[in-house]
Amino acid sequence: MSNMNLTSSFCPAPARLMLEINQVDVWRADLELGPPEQLYRLQKTLSPDEFDRAARFHFPKDQQRFIAARGVLRDILGRYLGRSPAELHFSYASFGKPSLASDCAADSLRFNLSHSGSIALYAVGRQREVGIDLERIEPRLAEDDIAEKFFSRNEVAKLRSLPSSARLQAFFNCWTRKEAYVKARGAGLQIPLDSFDVSLAPDEQAAFLSEGEFGWSLRALLLDPDYAAAIAAEGKDWQLRLWQWQIPG
Repeated sequence: MSNMNLTSSFCPAPARLMLEINQVDVWRADLELGPPEQLYRLQKTLSPDEFDRAARFHFPKDQQRFIAARGVLRDILGRYLGRSPAELHFSYASFGKPSLASDCAADSLRFNLSHSGSIALYAVGRQREVGIDLERIEPRLAEDDIAEKFFSRNEVAKLRSLPSSARLQAFFNCWTRKEAYVKARGAGLQIPLDSFDVSLAPDEQAAFLSEGEFGWSLRALLLDPDYAAAIAAEGKDWQLRLWQWQIPG
């Protein structure tokens, strides 16, 4: 499988999907749905603990986006399992990574999600761990002291060697690739971000540059100039499919 950066073209997905072991799916969803009844349809599928989590957000817009993000996740997973979204139950690893509970009969299905602003991305694999990260590109966050704190020495040196016009994109390339991998591993801060190297220059393929991540691979997802995104997946023998989520008819 080539790991060239991809200008992402997301296709409408069928109501029911089959996922082979050598496939990894990425879904894009817009969390601002429009008419209130669309959000309500997703809200009805959520569990009590998801309602509790939504209530912790101070601003209504953040509450609505959380409800939409979880409702979309349930709808997506239900398409693979042939089950109602409201029937699904989740469990959480010690560092918070979600998985489907054993009663969902989906031991082989793995997933991860990320959202920034009104956009959400979901990664789904079978019998392989996946992680995904999406970040809105904010110049105020791409400061030298942040890179020095979280990036490896090689990455900081590479970042400084780039023309100033390329550094902002490179910073977020690096950040999203690292976060996607850490999320795929589900180990939280047990894997320091500066303990491994990734490519970051805008004209480079998304890749690991350190030996410890030999069994993993990266892909960059190019959504639009305001965002950076990446997916990490276990193994190298997988093909990427891209789906645009739409609210069920």
